[in-house]
Amino acid sequence: MGRVTRRHAVLRVQPAGTIRRGDTLAVEEPLEIRLNGEPYLVTMRTPGNEIDLVRGLLYSERIITDRSEIVLARYCAGSGPDGVNSYNALDVTLAQHVSPPATARRNVMTTSACGICGITSIDQVLRESPYPGDSEVQVAAELVLSAPTRLREHQRAFDQTGGLHAAGLLGLNSEMMCVREDVGRHNAVDKVIGWAIEQQLLPLRHTILTVSGRASFELTQKAVLAGIPVLAAVSAPSSLAAELAEEAGLTLVGFVRGQTMNIYTHPDRMIWSTTGQIRLQT
Repeated sequence: MGRVTRRHAVLRVQPAGTIRRGDTLAVEEPLEIRLNGEPYLVTMRTPGNEIDLVRGLLYSERIITDRSEIVLARYCAGSGPDGVNSYNALDVTLAQHVSPPATARRNVMTTSACGICGITSIDQVLRESPYPGDSEVQVAAELVLSAPTRLREHQRAFDQTGGLHAAGLLGLNSEMMCVREDVGRHNAVDKVIGWAIEQQLLPLRHTILTVSGRASFELTQKAVLAGIPVLAAVSAPSSLAAELAEEAGLTLVGFVRGQTMNIYTHPDRMIWSTTGQIRLQT
């Protein structure tokens, strides 16, 4: 498999002068995704958990709706120089009744910042979502506040590079169920949702999706489609993300830092401590 990090020479500039040394960088490489042997798209990602990535991406694109609709996913031999397997091409065999619409095929290069996202409107997301957003699940505010710290504890590659996003599924029992890192925040989310699909855990009613960056429309869409009740981000959401969360019944939380956070939608899902420092004030 490909490496997550790679050493690179760097000229370090500091007040005392300059020094040449090695630095550890996060690896970014292309992954070609083929469906039934035909090119579908090429996306940039950090190597590792590619099958989870593809599973989550195809689910978010609504090409598949269940793990059983992927019959086989295998790395393509001879995809690298001199016929060596580079693990940078993945062929997915879909069940006979599943086929990507020809008009939706994206045989193009996408960046690690791109969420792909064929679903482009709030109404369409709500129509496509298999899980209505009327979950009665409630979540302790203290658990949401702790989510970024719990996520950070599992960011091994970030410790080495400082250059990777992360996404994690935090259970309401305080267990961090799955954490994935990637140069693309969308990829990290696809990887954790793909893992949950393989584990047959959808809908993820009793989880908090925690992300290390901002909450975009695409990340919110992925949370809604997976039946996740709370999306917690360390940075800001976009306006369209907030609109989708409001309509879909998702609790969207941003700027989760220390003992503070901004709850943009559905604060009624939060359980507030009666003895601690956190209290709901009007």
